[in-house]
Amino acid sequence: MAIYDTLGAAYARTRQPDPRIAAQIHAALGNVTDVINVGAGAGSYEPPRTALAVEPSQVMIAQRPPGSAPAVRAVAEHLPLRDNAAEAAMALLTVHHWADLAAGIGELRRVARRRIVILTWDQQTFRERFWLVRDYLPEAAAFDDTRAIPTDQLVDLLGGARQEPVMVPHDCMDGFGAAYWRRPEAYLDPRVRAGISMLAQTGEDAIAPGLARLADDLATGHWHTRQAELLTLDTIDLGYRLLVTDLPTTNAFNPSAAP
Repeated sequence: MAIYDTLGAAYARTRQPDPRIAAQIHAALGNVTDVINVGAGAGSYEPPRTALAVEPSQVMIAQRPPGSAPAVRAVAEHLPLRDNAAEAAMALLTVHHWADLAAGIGELRRVARRRIVILTWDQQTFRERFWLVRDYLPEAAAFDDTRAIPTDQLVDLLGGARQEPVMVPHDCMDGFGAAYWRRPEAYLDPRVRAGISMLAQTGEDAIAPGLARLADDLATGHWHTRQAELLTLDTIDLGYRLLVTDLPTTNAFNPSAAP
């Protein structure tokens, strides 16, 4: 996650929370009294009842707005918290960056008394439905193949979870990977790409030929002709998923019971 000391330098500019996605995340958290935000970044989607943000990058912590929850520099695999520290823990678009997924999920289970909420994506759905990686940037899709976490694996580690599709609005305010699915010109902007780890980590040299094809297709109108049906949609399912796990409330965390 130290890579975000470089990649995250401008996150606060392009990665503003989208209120519609925020509403879905907050609804998934329910009426819990306090939340630990793990892999918190610059603080997007934190509800007012966030007790602590955990983030390994000081560059990201420095971008948290005034009045945010207190933040500590630490990693998901070693949370500096006691057992059952809060009613809920959340981890949003972060688990694919963790060095030890099982250890990180185990820590979420250890510190949360009631609920865990994770925002992730299904790579197969993303590959098949998102025109950018399917038609122009297979190199970025191949990079994501190396780090994407199968949702079934996450569900198993969590000890079970319900899944909710997160629809991406056509005017999404949060500039994550597929946010600009109906605004293709945005992907030609290096400032936008800098806030999308999939593109930034694949590297400009690798994606330059595909971006050149996209620029040409936009200039000739070929993209708009090819995506005419897409342009009629207000929202789309590109594989983003909320996983929500309800933990037993009658027993304290027992490490031997974790999957």
